[in-house]
Parts: sequence; C-alpha cells; structure tokens
Amino acid sequence: MTDSSAEPKGGPGLERAIGLGTAIALIVGSTIGSGIFRSPAEIARLVPGPLPMLGIWVLGGLFAMSGALTLAEVASAYPRTGGIYVFLREAYGRVAAFSFGWTQLLMVRAASLGAVATAFVEYSFRAFGNDPKAPANEFRVHLLAAVAILVVGGINYLGVRWGSATQNLTTIGKVSGLLFVVALAFLLGLPGTGGHFAPAAPPESLIAAAIGLAVIKVLWAYDGWADLSYVSGELDRPARNVPRAFILGNLAIITVYLLANVGYLSVFSVQEIAQSDLIAADVANALVGHWGVILVSATVMVSTFGTLNGSMFTSPRIFYAMAKDRLLPRALAGVSSRFHTPSASILLTTLLGVGFVLNYKFEDLADIAVIALVPFYMMAVGSVFLLRKKEGYSPSFRLPLYPLTPLLFVLGSCAILYNSLAEPESQKGTLAVIGIAALGVPVYWLVRKLQRPAE
Repeated sequence: MTDSSAEPKGGPGLERAIGLGTAIALIVGSTIGSGIFRSPAEIARLVPGPLPMLGIWVLGGLFAMSGALTLAEVASAYPRTGGIYVFLREAYGRVAAFSFGWTQLLMVRAASLGAVATAFVEYSFRAFGNDPKAPANEFRVHLLAAVAILVVGGINYLGVRWGSATQNLTTIGKVSGLLFVVALAFLLGLPGTGGHFAPAAPPESLIAAAIGLAVIKVLWAYDGWADLSYVSGELDRPARNVPRAFILGNLAIITVYLLANVGYLSVFSVQEIAQSDLIAADVANALVGHWGVILVSATVMVSTFGTLNGSMFTSPRIFYAMAKDRLLPRALAGVSSRFHTPSASILLTTLLGVGFVLNYKFEDLADIAVIALVPFYMMAVGSVFLLRKKEGYSPSFRLPLYPLTPLLFVLGSCAILYNSLAEPESQKGTLAVIGIAALGVPVYWLVRKLQRPAE
C-alpha cells in the first residue's frame, strides 16, 4: 500500500501550483458564499435583537478562527493532500480517518455542493426578475443547480490553474460587490435614522436554546474555513504559505461578515431582516431600487459560484487521499496525465452533488453539512494535543495561546452537538449524522478485510 502521508508533493501527478494569493482566495471564496446572504434571516428569527444577532456572528468568527489557527499549525507539519483526513489518521488512526472520509462521501460534500448550487440558481432567478420560490420554478431550480455542479466539475477537471483562476476572479468579484452594498447601506441607510440598533438586547433574543440553534446556522456561513487543508499538498512553499493563508483568509471573512450585518441593520430592523430570505437584494432594493437588486443578485451569483468552485476544488482531494490509502477503490486515486488533477475523484464528487441537489431543499442540505462537520472538526482541532506528543512532529507554525485556543474550539463543539441533540428541530438530523459516522467503523473493517491494506 502507498501511504499518501509519505508523498511530500501530494502524490504522483499532483503539482505544487497553488500560491499564497490563490490559497487566501480559496479560503475566502469557499467560505463567503450563500451564508451571508441567507443566514441573517434565520439568525434574526432565532435571536431578534441587534446585539445578540451581531454577537452570534462574532462568536462564529471566533470559533472559526480558533479552529483555523490550530489547523494552521497541524497543516504546516503535514502539508498533505487530504487535509483533515490526514490529520485524523496521524492522530487517531485509520478508523477515525475513514469514518471522516466516509461521512464526507455519503453526506457532507454532496450536501454542501447542493446547498451552494441551489443558492446560486435562486439568486440567478432573482437577477432576471423571476421568483425562485414559485411552484412552477421549483424543479427548474433543482435542475439548473445540477447543471452548475456539472460546470464547476468540468472546470476543475481541466486543471488546477483553471480552478485557481476561477477562484481568484470570483473572490474579487464577491468581496467587492458585498462591500459595495455595505458602503451603500452606511451612506444611504444611516442618515436620518441612525440604524436599527435599539433596543439592543430584548429579552426574547436571549433564550439559550435559540442561541444554540443560531450558532449552528451561523456556522454554515463560516463553513469553508478549513477547506485549504485539503489541498495543502499542492501549495507552493507550504511551511510559509499554509499558516499565512489560514490566518489572513479567516480574518478577512470575519471582517466582511460583521460589516455586512451592521450594514443590514443600518437599513432594516431585526424583525424586517427576519422576514428577508434574500437580505442583500432587499437592502439594495430599498436603497437604489430595481438596479440595486440586479447588482446584488449578480454579486451573489458570482459569490455562490465561487464557493461552489472552491468546494469542488477541495472535496475530491479527500477521496483521492483515501484511495491512496486503499480505503476507497484504487481508481479514485487516478490523476489525469494531461491536466494533473484527481480526475476520478472529481467525477465522483460531481455525480454525488448532482444526486443530492435533485432530491433535497436548501435548508436541509445546509443543516446536514454543518451538523456532520462539527464532530470531525472537533477531532481535527483536538488532534494537536496528541500530535504535539508524537515523535517527528515539527510544525513551522505554533498556534498562540496553546492549549486555550484548541480547548475553546473543542468545548464549543461539544456545546453545539449537545444543543443539536437536545432540540427537536435538529435532533433527527444529528442522530442521522452520528449513525452514518458510526457505520463507518464496521465498513472500515470490511474494506480492510477485503483489500488487506498493509499497516
């Protein structure tokens, strides 16, 4: 068996062709997608107060940053294709790593692709004056979302440079467009009103159970903070660029999200935000009319397409790394001799995304993706406690405030999982995720028995 961790260049045929700029764009572009445009309404419904609502976004940002700082250290020690899969394997062994990859294969990656593709198509409809929620458009949204997944699959099949160029351009476009809407909100929304920041924290916005659910919703908007790890085996100068990209990318995301939410509150009250599933478009419409809706809808189209591309860029590397370890069919480790991409895994990821988006709604897809990721993110961040004791562990970056930084992430993850199990709204989905992950254990032993991989 070939151990992918022993291949410093990420595997035969894969090149270190990703620079620092693209790495930052990959984090920002993979994260800023549909969440900042759709999650504010859900969060405002759960915590209907300006200060708690903004606090949820700050809490989500601190959660993501503590995880990013930890993974920056671990990834600098193991800059391998597969990212979290590799970290779990090195810290906990192959069973835990396989359960992660198994859950990614069956649920997370396909659900994430489907959710982002759905948001992309819904805003496309809005840009052309059509209602994506109209009964006549329901099937069309699903169908066109499947087409979008096929398109980004094709782009990433054709080479890292095509995927990188798409990521860089869409990231510039989405951040510029969102900051333009924020600037309009500050310039046109605040004069004469002072915004909608009072009462700052009404009692109904301080209910613990609702705050817990809101954190789950905000984590969808921050999902993507760890995606760089999956392609770290293809980063140029990883010892320097991996930590820098993790830190700079996540700082940029937190800043943009807070500015956006303050901008929304400059125009609408929390109660109005709660009724707006397409908040950025409604803000622009209130400020400059129909042309604002077209501008924002186009921005969100670019934003979600960039996130879709980022997810397709990173996801196949998980299955590629598993196939290198002979925990998935060996064919999935195939690399295109012409384009130097994990072509077979890209094809699999594309087909799974199409299957999910044709059968599930946005809200279901987003919740599946978040809940399924939390326990494995917790394990990946917690791996630093074990890896620091492992012989030969030599990261180029040491995370600050150790062990407080990873400990806060782990404790926060435990609280989120407890809340998602306690609340009826999320209990069923959480139990399903735990069941799928647990099923990975016997499946691993079955695969091991059939293929008899060397230890």
